[in-house]
Amino acid sequence: MNAKVWLVGAGPGDPELLTLKAVRALRQAEVVMIDDLVNPAVLEYCPQARVIAVGKRGGCRSTPQAFIQRLMLRHARQGRCVVRLKGGDPCIFGRGGEEALWLQRHGIDVEVVNGITAGLAGATQCGISLTSRGVSRGVTLVTAHTQDDSELNWAALAQGGTTLVVYMGVARLAEIRRGLLDGGMTPTMPVAMIENASLPTQRECRSDLLRMVEDAQGFGLSSPAILVIGEVVGEQVARALRVMAG
Repeated sequence: MNAKVWLVGAGPGDPELLTLKAVRALRQAEVVMIDDLVNPAVLEYCPQARVIAVGKRGGCRSTPQAFIQRLMLRHARQGRCVVRLKGGDPCIFGRGGEEALWLQRHGIDVEVVNGITAGLAGATQCGISLTSRGVSRGVTLVTAHTQDDSELNWAALAQGGTTLVVYMGVARLAEIRRGLLDGGMTPTMPVAMIENASLPTQRECRSDLLRMVEDAQGFGLSSPAILVIGEVVGEQVARALRVMAG
């Protein structure tokens, strides 16, 4: 485990969703660099480690990515076992791929430990199956926030026939709605907006594509939150009604 960097996914928040491999890495870590969205409760698995906060959140003061990478490199070159602890999964909008490649180019041994991503956990906690048989033939994960502020291909997403899970979309709800409506998605498409996935503070707002902006405002939706857009959201409600009528 020495002189190595582990890119570890801490999951969406619930400490019990950590993998056994993540716990093993934390128990042997000498330095843990932790993101803002990681539940501090997971640090009980690494009391021996030096913990360094390197948070990055939209709209807040963030640690520069270049500084984070240099810090990982410095500690690894000093022979320490380093854990870069990220919310969710390191390679689902977590920069895990680019960090691993950068470290490998500098001669550092890297291993990625996957974590449960918020889009999956949040939907499951709300009784939504992202690929419910007969309803959705797939799931598409996208981020509403891009490094170069480029627009997604909304028409392709609207007509793709898959469940759409949108990360980092709270501040861009109006743009998401406009893009999907212009791309041909029906205004009545069911939407679930899920805040603080898997935590005791998790909240859910159900709406549809046409009304989701106003409903989110009335609900007081805030980050971190994910959007689930697709027939599977309505299918969960319909299934519950069938059971009740049963």
